[in-house]
Amino acid sequence: MTDDLFTPLTLSETTLPNRVMVSPMCQYSCDDRDGLATDWHFQHLTSRAVGGAGVVMTEATAVEPRGRISPEDLGIWSDEHADALTEITDFVREQGSVPAIQLAHAGRKAATSRPWDGHDPLQPDDGGWETVAPTDQPYPYEDDAPPTRAMTEADLADVREAFADAARRALDAGFEIAEVHAAHGYLLHEFLSPVTNTRDDEYGGDFDGRVRFPLEVIETVREVWPDDKPVFVRISATDWLPDRESWTVADSIRFADRASEAGVDLIDVSAGGIHPDQQIPSGGPGYQIRYGRRVREGCDAASEDLKIGAVGGITTPEQADSLVRNSRADLAIVGREHLRDPYFTLHAAQKLGREDEVDVPPQYYRAF
Repeated sequence: MTDDLFTPLTLSETTLPNRVMVSPMCQYSCDDRDGLATDWHFQHLTSRAVGGAGVVMTEATAVEPRGRISPEDLGIWSDEHADALTEITDFVREQGSVPAIQLAHAGRKAATSRPWDGHDPLQPDDGGWETVAPTDQPYPYEDDAPPTRAMTEADLADVREAFADAARRALDAGFEIAEVHAAHGYLLHEFLSPVTNTRDDEYGGDFDGRVRFPLEVIETVREVWPDDKPVFVRISATDWLPDRESWTVADSIRFADRASEAGVDLIDVSAGGIHPDQQIPSGGPGYQIRYGRRVREGCDAASEDLKIGAVGGITTPEQADSLVRNSRADLAIVGREHLRDPYFTLHAAQKLGREDEVDVPPQYYRAF
């Protein structure tokens, strides 16, 4: 029988009720710049669970304060942060969805204002902070970026520990999936890409050197995360910089195999973000989906249990369903369409004739 959008998916010993995931989407909504989840985060995440999504994932959640993209970003660097998320995971689970968290560090792309405040780099005197990265080269914003410091071995150890501590707290807060963010030009992607990683020590240079630190972080999270619960990794399949040495789909395939060996259950395949000169293809429906398929097809036989999530321009139920039916991906990761329609999955079930496969909240029966 062919899998489709409403076929459950078991990863480790965790079963997703369907193949729709709410993509991590920053909300820039923490009060007092303290990283604590608010009522906005509760409504944003739980409403998508009410809407039937199989997996509901938080925005990029910083493992330490300097890892935030903006001062208003969500964090999980203390027990207080974990406590603030517990009510959300409880409610998501009550709706039959699987609560997930994206563990993140923004690296040299940290310390910016919110998009609706200009998304400008913030200097320390303006509420920003010194950022850390593989080298001391800041992100090339049009305006002056905050100071960036090349990470020392001590910094690397601190960040590994921060990811481990964040994973422990996330587990205590009730999350069932942990995703390591290694995409979009943030810290772990900065180590992967030769555009940003020009180190001359064991964490730079050739492919093996550049993947070393991201794999160490993945291994650190996997050691903390229970064997019966899955670990995801989000990658940028390509830097979209064809005219220079950069991270490519071929590199992503090699990295996916390594990640699988490190205990990763699913690769969440996105693209871009490392440099403003990137050449983004037409942003039409499904414009990134081909990368997930190429990663799936290129992985070694030893990684045959590795699953693929596709993201980027998924806007209709038919499109999401065809991804799974045609074996281009195992999970349809839906972002902006979930902002437009929190009940995307319930509407998909109606449109695809699969109403019996979803649990509509009894409070909403009269509408469905």
